[in-house]
Amino acid sequence: MTSRTIDLTSHDGKTFQGYLALPPAGTGPGIVLIQEIFGVNAHIRAVADQYALDGYVVLAPDLFWRMKPGVELGYDETDFGAALGYMQKMDFALAIQDLSSTVAALKALPECTGKVASLGYCMGGLLSYQCAANAGVDAAVCYYPGSIEQHLGQVAKVHCPILIHFAGQDHYIPAAAVKATQEAFKDAHNAVIEVYAGVDHGFNCWERPSYDQKASSLAHGLSLSFLAKAY
Repeated sequence: MTSRTIDLTSHDGKTFQGYLALPPAGTGPGIVLIQEIFGVNAHIRAVADQYALDGYVVLAPDLFWRMKPGVELGYDETDFGAALGYMQKMDFALAIQDLSSTVAALKALPECTGKVASLGYCMGGLLSYQCAANAGVDAAVCYYPGSIEQHLGQVAKVHCPILIHFAGQDHYIPAAAVKATQEAFKDAHNAVIEVYAGVDHGFNCWERPSYDQKASSLAHGLSLSFLAKAY
């Protein structure tokens, strides 16, 4: 597995960066990996490396670049407050355009020899869902997508396979939001929604107290199986 930072071009002609992780074979299908509110930090880069070792060409764009390039935050109380501030100030419509540019850039890389999925966590989970509706990805994986219940009007625009992971005891996403999402997708044959009982928001992140090894492993395995079948 090898990695490097590459320049990406936005729809408005500006430059931002993305972390690119390549599989041992050098080529493979693509994943646009979408950050949490903490930026493209060490954990997100490690997740990119993890999926690269699974055989994917992974590109994680910096989505806070329009406010401050290279944001990397941790998970203590101070950094959490700063991360929330970046999320609250982010223009989500522009972020979707930046993700669309990232998808196009990944598809154009010679190392990317297959289709491209989006995969994201929390804020990134919501953006992965929106990529499925708006950014031309071939599949989408969404981990505990915050505020998705406010965007369910886009469900009809999701034509690619989509997998959504929810935490059963999520302190940020209420059970009513999970139920609303399940209801919105109930007739969608392209959607799989999994709820992991007894775990909290962020269960995939091994640097957070909410990390749950079993749920993380189950979700990662299901994500790999889903992507392999989807493209």
